[in-house]
Amino acid sequence: MSRMTLGPVPVDPDYELEQLAQRMGIEIHTCEPGLVTGTMPVAGNRQPAGILHGGANAVFAETLGSLAALVHAGPDGNAVGLDLSCTHHRWVTSGTLTGECRPLYERESVASYQIAITDDSGQRTCTALLTCVIRRGATRRRAGRPQDTPRRTEH
Repeated sequence: MSRMTLGPVPVDPDYELEQLAQRMGIEIHTCEPGLVTGTMPVAGNRQPAGILHGGANAVFAETLGSLAALVHAGPDGNAVGLDLSCTHHRWVTSGTLTGECRPLYERESVASYQIAITDDSGQRTCTALLTCVIRRGATRRRAGRPQDTPRRTEH
């Protein structure tokens, strides 16, 4: 049985049926260092007025940016979103959106990405910025599983 992946990132089998990207119809087309691209349909991702929900843009952008950060972190690394901002330039009522994520800054412990989202005519509909914390050598694990060694945080 083959394991589900999102781009090159394996999905934990316990959560294969709970993937938000899958529910939103997000498809990854390119996932390599320096570039992550994908598409998302407007259909199924609307607000009550019939236009694309702004939160759908955020999910799409964070999906592409998080994949870029995971690729940057490497196979034994991990990445989590720290900050996401979306500027919605124009509304969309139909079709398929295309997202292109490129790094703005990639270092050992932090990475920032710009995600440009365009409509079927190539017009930009949203620009998002995502910053992620990068952990190298932090093997990806499921949330809720205890770590091998406890960590203490002083406040």
